[in-house]
Amino acid sequence: MTTTNMNRNNAIYKRRRLSNALGLVFAGLSIVFGLTFLGLILFKLFLSGSHALLTMPIFTQDTPSPNEIGGLRNAIIGSIMVTGLGLVVGTPIGIMAGIYLAEFAENSWLGKVTRFMNDILLSAPSIVIGLFIFALMVQGRNFSGWAGAMALALLVIPVVVRTTENMLRLIPNTLREAAYALGTPKWKLVTSVTLRAAKTGVLTGILLAFARISGETAPLLFTALNNQFFSTDMGQPIANLPNVIYQYASQPYPISNQLAWAGALLITLAVLTLNILARALSGKEQSSH
Repeated sequence: MTTTNMNRNNAIYKRRRLSNALGLVFAGLSIVFGLTFLGLILFKLFLSGSHALLTMPIFTQDTPSPNEIGGLRNAIIGSIMVTGLGLVVGTPIGIMAGIYLAEFAENSWLGKVTRFMNDILLSAPSIVIGLFIFALMVQGRNFSGWAGAMALALLVIPVVVRTTENMLRLIPNTLREAAYALGTPKWKLVTSVTLRAAKTGVLTGILLAFARISGETAPLLFTALNNQFFSTDMGQPIANLPNVIYQYASQPYPISNQLAWAGALLITLAVLTLNILARALSGKEQSSH
C-alpha cells in the first residue's frame, strides 16, 4: 500500500471517529435533556400528588364543588368502568384481527387493506375518535359511559392488532409444520399452538393498550363528559379521572388543584405499574424463545 493511500485511509478513519464521537455526544446530551425534564415532571407530580393523597379523603368522598374539600371516589370508579369496558370490547376484536393478519391473510388484498387501515387507526389522534363516536352515539341523544367506552375501545383495537400480529409472526414455522404433520386443522393450530405460544406477548399488548387509554381525555370530553356525583349508570354522563383533572387543574382554587394533582398521580402510578408488568412479561416471552 502506498504512502498516499495510507494517508487517505488514516484521514477517512479519523473523520469517521470524529463523526462517531460527535454522534455519541449529541445522543448522550439528548438522553440527559429528556430524562432531566421527565425527572422534574415526575418529581413535581409525586410531590404535589402525594401531599393531596395523604391529606384529603381521595378514596372515600366524591368530587366536591369548587374550593371545597372532597375526594375522587366517583371519578376512580367511573374510570375503571369506562376503561374496563373499552378493554373488554376492543381486546377480542383486536386479537381476532391480529390472528387473521398473521395466519390467514398472507399476501391477500383484504389483509393488506386491513393492515393499512389499522396503521391509520393506530396513528389517528384520539380527539378524532372522540368526534366520530360523538357523531355516532351522542349527537341528538346524550353523553354516556357507553359512548366513552366505545371511543376507548377504538383506541385499544389497533394496539392489540399490531401486537398480536407481530407476536404470532415470531412463532417459528417449524412449529406450524409439526402441527400440520400431525393432522391438526387450521383453527386448532391457531387456538392451541401458535396463540398459546404467543400468549405472553399478546397479554403484553393488552396491558399496553390499557395503559394508553387510562389517561385519554379528548375522547371522553365528547362522549362520557363528567358527573360530579357518584353514579354507575353507563347510560348517563359518568365521572372519570382525565376529565376531573382537566376541570380541576384549570380552576383558580388551591384545593381543586390539589385534587387534580392527586388524580394525575393515580393515573401515572397505574400506567407505570402496567408498563412495568408489560416489560416483565415481554422479557419472559423473549427468554422463553
